[in-house]
Amino acid sequence: MRLSLRFVIPLAIALAALAYGVQPLVDRLTERWFTRDLDLRSTLISNAIDAPLSVYVSGGNPMAVRNYFDRIARDERLYALGLCISPSASIVGSTSMPASVNCSSVPRDGESNDRILRLASGPLLISVVPMPAIGSDARLVLLHDMSFIGRRSEETRRYLFYMFVGLAVVVSIITVVIAQLSWRGWVSGLRAIVRGESLTKFPGAPGELQPIANDLRALIRDLEAEHRLRDEEQLAWNPETLREILHRELRDEQVIVVSNREPFIHVRQGDSVVVQRPASGLVTAVEPVLRACSGTWIAHGSGSADREVVDRNDRLQVPQDNPAYTLRRVWLTREEENGYYYGFANEGLWPLCHIAHVRPTFRASDWEYYKKVNQKFADAVVDESEGPDPIILIQDYHFALLPRMIREKLPAATIITFWHIPWPNPEAFGICPWRNQLLDGLLGSSILGFHTQFHCNNFVDTVDRFIEARVDRETFTVSHSEQKTAVKRYPISIAWPPEHDLVAKPLEECRAEIRARHGLPQNQLIGIGVDRLDYTKGIDERFRAVERLFESHPEWIGTFTFIQIAAPTRASIEDYQTYEQKVRSLVTRINSRFSESPNPAIILLVQHHEPYQVYEYYRGSELCFVSSLHDGMNLVAKEFVASRDDNEGVLILSQFTGAARELPEALVVNPYNVEQCAEALHAALTMPERWQRTRMEIMRSLVREFNVFRWAGRMLIDAAAIRRRGKVLDRSPLPSDSSASTPISSASTA
Repeated sequence: MRLSLRFVIPLAIALAALAYGVQPLVDRLTERWFTRDLDLRSTLISNAIDAPLSVYVSGGNPMAVRNYFDRIARDERLYALGLCISPSASIVGSTSMPASVNCSSVPRDGESNDRILRLASGPLLISVVPMPAIGSDARLVLLHDMSFIGRRSEETRRYLFYMFVGLAVVVSIITVVIAQLSWRGWVSGLRAIVRGESLTKFPGAPGELQPIANDLRALIRDLEAEHRLRDEEQLAWNPETLREILHRELRDEQVIVVSNREPFIHVRQGDSVVVQRPASGLVTAVEPVLRACSGTWIAHGSGSADREVVDRNDRLQVPQDNPAYTLRRVWLTREEENGYYYGFANEGLWPLCHIAHVRPTFRASDWEYYKKVNQKFADAVVDESEGPDPIILIQDYHFALLPRMIREKLPAATIITFWHIPWPNPEAFGICPWRNQLLDGLLGSSILGFHTQFHCNNFVDTVDRFIEARVDRETFTVSHSEQKTAVKRYPISIAWPPEHDLVAKPLEECRAEIRARHGLPQNQLIGIGVDRLDYTKGIDERFRAVERLFESHPEWIGTFTFIQIAAPTRASIEDYQTYEQKVRSLVTRINSRFSESPNPAIILLVQHHEPYQVYEYYRGSELCFVSSLHDGMNLVAKEFVASRDDNEGVLILSQFTGAARELPEALVVNPYNVEQCAEALHAALTMPERWQRTRMEIMRSLVREFNVFRWAGRMLIDAAAIRRRGKVLDRSPLPSDSSASTPISSASTA
């Protein structure tokens, strides 16, 4: 033991010295990397504001320039902006511009002056970008807040310290164990541990060594899991990344997805069976996740030939050409489908949550079917579970009761419920007669996800209003029925890169085929809309904007055509039947009004289109118009961006979509404002290619980085953390004390 300490103590000192010796180098590299990133960001900002800034400067109004800079400088890392027309001129800057900065003191482009300005509030990086469009000597001066670099360095220092402390502990333990085993002749047993062989093969190895081996392996695994530096922003999120996370964080764990809509529908056409991909944002987002993790998808079998292709356990491997996961189908009677899906879910919850001027309808009979079908899916989940604690991803408003039902059967399961549609304010949700039961069902989840923080806030406010629960607004968790639910924001996205088949056809070929298909000249400009024929999508508002465009800018009559792909949906519901008639009548009226032109104003395609067909329209159009009146995210906007590998095309996006919060480079509009939408169409049709490319490059970069694999990965990482934390708490020698938690607000009972 004395010899071991003589080795361990110097080793620990050496590792500590190494940690403190490495840190200055890490700090210098970190500052250099972030400085380079801030300079690149300065260039992107200058490119984005070049045109509007030229207009403000030419108007000769410095106050307008200052106000414009103040709006831009709201960015948390951008401290101030200023414009120098010449070295001798006074700087025109935002109100936050320090008095010590002037046009003669800032470094010119390419000079090696000290670019760090140190204020009491922290260091600022001065970036100077030439603005030749404004003047030969004009320069844009940007001051970036560098205080975040210190915070990142502190985090890095802490992680390095933990890593070296962990390494010292592990090496010390291994050293002591080796010394003891060597002294007693147990080296053969240690070799068995390292090789993973049974200790019983070595006669000199005692049985007491097995617990030490198990503890050692567990310690190493825990240290790796807890102290691994995992910066999500540096990960390239793709199927391989997702598989790596599943293997690392959730090794050998079963993943089950539950949704009403299935990813593949088998329908009979004559004597053959055809496979269709439904027009659903949910399927678009979730299907790549199942391909990556090889799990099980449980869904309602709604196709006319679905029963013909499953095995005796109602399962089949999909996709057919390259099986990657299992699809388990659940069968519903016509009465169950009408009551649960068309009735309670889509005549009740859908209009209730979207607040789109259609009154929700609630019937007691629909509620009974909703409960019955949720129980049927809960039974299917239990049947498909291979162990007591699977990871279950429940999708959307069709299964609000399902988390609690599964929790009662599989209390150790990790349940992630994602609500794909908006969550209304408490007053609106309070209309539902069974609001408390729905909230109780959702709070059976381990994690409850929404697209935006606004929807998370609405849900927590609703819980606080209507049921007895403990709400922690600092950590955004809700404790109810001895179950804690984390309420989190997970903005959904699409797969990146898009599948090769979707973008394989050249853009010029897409343009030519679309125009030939609809009898349009090759120089005809085209706008595209892709939606289900749903009253929340603002399709009639979109058509009125096209009509107003022709009224205010008649030069577009005959040269611009808007094509609307509208997939039929929920045709048995009266509101949807009425809406389809309204849309068709509106198209007929607008086309008749401009019938003197040989080319139609609007082409309406009410039929199912496969993804490759939709992408052909994306790639062959000049613009895409998304005018949803209320939407959780809307993946059409991101699909259009992903399809444009030419970095051209313009996206017009409703402000009432979750996507508008992520893609501000689109032309964001209020779909109820017809004049604004018409002018957005005109701006899109006249936008120079340089501006199109600048906007599209930024949006494509965001969709590439924040793709569906990142969406799923973040949820699975959080699920892994919950499972790991649960195992630690289960082994804790101390009794739990709920009163020791963070102060919380207790809800009142409605």
